[in-house]
Amino acid sequence: MGLFNRRKKKKAGEIQKVALKNVNYHPKIILAWAKAIEGNEELAQYLKDNGFDELNMACAAIRLKQEAREWLMNNGYAQLMAMIHAAEGDEKALRWLNLNDFELLAQIALAVEGHQEAWIWLRTHATQDLFILAQSIKQVKDEIEENHNDIHSFGKD
Repeated sequence: MGLFNRRKKKKAGEIQKVALKNVNYHPKIILAWAKAIEGNEELAQYLKDNGFDELNMACAAIRLKQEAREWLMNNGYAQLMAMIHAAEGDEKALRWLNLNDFELLAQIALAVEGHQEAWIWLRTHATQDLFILAQSIKQVKDEIEENHNDIHSFGKD
């Protein structure tokens, strides 16, 4: 009987709908996340120990770790992954953020990409912790870009 009642396996590339989870955090958590993005292991561990797994995964996703990117998508944090993709120049991700009313995440992504208007928008409309978060993401993304352009550091991501 069990042979005929198996659940169907998900096909590769099949789209599944996942409800988005809340990404509103206290400014202290945002600052801890910014420092974790920069490589502060103690704050990364604090976030992990205190139920902010998605922020640890976002740190890894920013550093191009595919498993973390998939985890964010499969666990209700597509808006964080879209922000990361948009910060890497993905226009489709930026459009998705704007269409789904994630203007703040879209502006962070644009700032990381070097758009001066986005930095002005963040300074005017966002809190200081979010401005610092954007700076931290930009710093790491710039380091990754520099490593990709340096023949001597090929594959060090």
